[in-house]
Amino acid sequence: MVVLEFEKPLVEIQEKIKELKKISLESGMDLNKEIETFEQQANDYKKELYSNLKPFQKLQIARHQERPNFLNYTKLICDEFIEMHGDREGTDDRAIIGGLAKIGDKKVMLIGTQKGKTTKENLEYNFGMPQPQGYRKALRLFKHANKFKMPIVTLIDTPGAYPGISAEETGQGVAIAVNLREMAKLDVPVIAIIMGEGCSGGALGLAVANKVLMLEHAYYTVISPEGCASILWRDAAKYPDAAEALKITADDLIELGIVDGAIKEPVGGAHTCYSEMSQNMKDAILESISELENMSAEELRNQRYDKFRSMGRFIEA
Repeated sequence: MVVLEFEKPLVEIQEKIKELKKISLESGMDLNKEIETFEQQANDYKKELYSNLKPFQKLQIARHQERPNFLNYTKLICDEFIEMHGDREGTDDRAIIGGLAKIGDKKVMLIGTQKGKTTKENLEYNFGMPQPQGYRKALRLFKHANKFKMPIVTLIDTPGAYPGISAEETGQGVAIAVNLREMAKLDVPVIAIIMGEGCSGGALGLAVANKVLMLEHAYYTVISPEGCASILWRDAAKYPDAAEALKITADDLIELGIVDGAIKEPVGGAHTCYSEMSQNMKDAILESISELENMSAEELRNQRYDKFRSMGRFIEA
């Protein structure tokens, strides 16, 4: 299990509890009172710790190696999922996966970015960084859903669109820009969920939605805190300061009107209990579809347009 730096004091208490249980078992001593005291301390400390995380600590949880990915969620929240491959131009970018899904009693088009948990998987999924072909595949699936009047749900966890030469040569900027334009014109409900990292245009290319949600410890930003710190202070090590200044957390972005709500994570983060996290996400998806499904195509387009046009407005005092 990967232990984050700020979690080490909690792990020390948990190790002390294990040690006491072992001593009690081997010696026959009654240490139940001491064990209960330490367990209560651990629970209290854990709740306090995770309810007062700083932005850079949420950043670390969002990037946790064991955090559930798109394919984990398809198995846990979908009653059925049929993957649809390819962009119909000869390629199938594995960093974006999508297909027909049934969630509860709702039939949807489910699309998301995919990260791996091992080196082999990350090479297959390009560390969750889509190529232009991935955005074109997503666009094909958007249009398919629009034709058959199916709600669209996108799950986003990406450090950004792939910035390599091959992506530039095949039109990365154009592919993302076309997705922004075409998503704005969709006639069906669109729900986007930032489930881990939500970086720059790479995330936005799947997030022009009627409702944008974030997992409690996810982050959504125009640039990574490390990139921001490197530009502003010429020192990537100052990323905690950048994370604070960028307002990347769900609480900050709800207050700014960028996202519409946060989905509760298990105490300790989504990676600590896949089943609880998946149920919370499933409930949020079904609730969002219910809110939007009775709106007309024109109402959905106008609501989406007004939502994004209103971002960044301010009134001078």
